[in-house]
Amino acid sequence: MQRFFDEELKRVHKDLLKMATMVQEEIRQSIEALKTRDKVTAQRIIDQDDKIDEMELEIDEKCIDFIALHQPMAGDLRFVATGMKINAELERIADLAVDICQRVLELDDKPLLKPLIDIPKLAEIAQTMIQDAIDAFVKKDVALAKKVVLSDSEADKLRNAVQDELINDYMVKDPSSAVRAVPLLLIARHLERICDHTTNIAEDVIYMVEGKTVKHHPERLENGK
Repeated sequence: MQRFFDEELKRVHKDLLKMATMVQEEIRQSIEALKTRDKVTAQRIIDQDDKIDEMELEIDEKCIDFIALHQPMAGDLRFVATGMKINAELERIADLAVDICQRVLELDDKPLLKPLIDIPKLAEIAQTMIQDAIDAFVKKDVALAKKVVLSDSEADKLRNAVQDELINDYMVKDPSSAVRAVPLLLIARHLERICDHTTNIAEDVIYMVEGKTVKHHPERLENGK
C-alpha cells in the first residue's frame, strides 16, 4: 500500500513538471513570436491552450482521487493541496502566454516601435522563476522558494521601466504611436502577472514545507518567523 501511495505522489510530481515545462516553452515561444513577428507560432500557442486546460483538469482529478483514496494527513495532505494550487497557477500562466500571443497578432505587420530589450529580459526572469518555483516544490527547498518570492521585485522594476519608456518617450510625444505602444505595454503587464503567479507558487511551497504563511507578510522571509 505504501509503495502505491508513493507512486501516486511521484505521478503528481511528474505531471506538474510536464505542465511547467510546457508553460515555460509557451512563454519562450510567445516572446520569440513577438521578436520575429511570427503570427503562425502565435496562433499555434493560442490554439493549443485547450491542451493545457485539459491537463489542469486531469491533474486536479488525480489529486482529488488521491485524497479520497488515501486520506493523507499533515505533510502529505499539504503536498497534494499545494500541488492543486500550483496546477491552477500554471494554467493561469499559460493563459497569459496566450494573451501575449494575442498582442503579437494585434501588432500584425506593423514595425516594432523600438528595439526589444527589457521585455525579453522580463520573459527570462519569468521563465527562471517558474523553473525555480517548481524545483522548490519537488525538492521541498524553502531557500529556493524564498529566492523566487524575492525575485518578484526585479520583475516589477522591469515592467515599470517598460511602462515609463513607452508612455513618456513615445506616447506622450507622439500619440499616434499608441497603436504600437499599447500592445507592448500589455505584454510587459502579462509577463509581470506571470511572475506574480509564480510568486504565489513559491509562497505555497513555503507553507507546504514549514506551515508558515508568508503571503502578504514579506518580513517573514527575512526574520524566519
